[in-house]
Amino acid sequence: MAEPAAPARKNADLPVRIVSAVVMLGLAIGALKAGDPWLDIFIVAVVATTLFEFVMLVLKATASLPLRILGVAAGVAYVGIAGFMLTKMPVPMVVGVVGAVIFVDTFAYFTGRALGGPKIAPAISPSKTWAGLLGAVIGATLWVGGWVYVVAHAISGDKTLWFEPQEMLQILGIGLLVAVAAQAGDFFESWLKRKAGVKDSSNLIPGHGGFFDRTDGMIPVVILAGLLVRGIS
Repeated sequence: MAEPAAPARKNADLPVRIVSAVVMLGLAIGALKAGDPWLDIFIVAVVATTLFEFVMLVLKATASLPLRILGVAAGVAYVGIAGFMLTKMPVPMVVGVVGAVIFVDTFAYFTGRALGGPKIAPAISPSKTWAGLLGAVIGATLWVGGWVYVVAHAISGDKTLWFEPQEMLQILGIGLLVAVAAQAGDFFESWLKRKAGVKDSSNLIPGHGGFFDRTDGMIPVVILAGLLVRGIS
């Protein structure tokens, strides 16, 4: 009779996770609606906290001074570049990036749990499956398609606007890139946490761990979005 209790224990913190997620989303939406300077202040605060947690993981992961210096420098570049790019993006682009990562995480989570199957890299992140990655691609593609549709309508004013086959393929390609980038960010943080011997980057967010645990997938997506925008322009 002990077996049925396992799922309940596994999901025991689900209410706390939901409340924390709602609070974080509310703060993010409030910052987006408030605009500058509050949006930039919010971004800088999240970037600074993420970078602090990154540095603490590096310090726990190695006792070698040269490796620590290299790791901290890499973290400053990695997190700092993403934060700088995010502050330079217009609000609709910020919404696009944040929404894409939320869709990736949500679809990956539920698809992975529903389908299970082979793990991508169990030694790094035992919970990540190929089914979850497929869900991430679907989620990212749906979000990117919807976001582009809304933005294109707002710019053109044409309510009958729809996608050509070539445009749909481009959206699928971007969705694939976004999903892979977000998952790569997750894997990178999982690898760093394993090296540091910790489960979470911190315990600042009840039920979620630290800020880096929430921004790990967003950092590479922000950098990807910034590069794509620069390439198009």
